[in-house]
Amino acid sequence: MLGNDGVGIRVMQMLQEKYPDIDAVEGGTGGLGLIPLMEGYDKVVILDAMVGIGDRIGEVRTFRTPPPTHTSSLTLHDPGVGEVLLIAREIGMMTEVVTIGIEVGAVGDYSTDIDPELEVSVHDALRCVEKEIMTRNASENPDKML
Repeated sequence: MLGNDGVGIRVMQMLQEKYPDIDAVEGGTGGLGLIPLMEGYDKVVILDAMVGIGDRIGEVRTFRTPPPTHTSSLTLHDPGVGEVLLIAREIGMMTEVVTIGIEVGAVGDYSTDIDPELEVSVHDALRCVEKEIMTRNASENPDKML
C-alpha cells in the first residue's frame, strides 16, 4: 500500500464492516480496468485519493461529473478516474457514477499508514458514501432506508 494513497481502501474496509451486503471492490490502480467493474450496476461510488482537489490535506469532495484532470492529453497507458469515466460514457455506459475524492497532498511514500490528518477524513468520506447509499435506497424504496 502506498501511504496516503491507501485512504480510499481504508474507507472501503470500514464500509464493508458496517454494510456487509454492499459490493465493495478494490479497483487497484484503476485505469481502463475500472470499466468492467462498473458494468451491471445502476450506481457506482468511487473512492479515490486525489491530489489538487482541495485546499487542505484531508478535504473530501464529491463529484457528480468526472473529477478534474490535471493532464493536458488523454493517454490510454495510465488514465485517471476522470478519463476513465469519460471513456465509459463515450462507449455508452449509463451507470450513475459518483466520485468521492480525498485530498492527500502527495502520494508515493511506501507505508501501511496514512498521515494523521487523513484519519478524520476517513470518517468524513464514509459519511459521504453513506449519504449516497441512503439517497439511492430512498429513491428506490422511500419506506425502507439503510
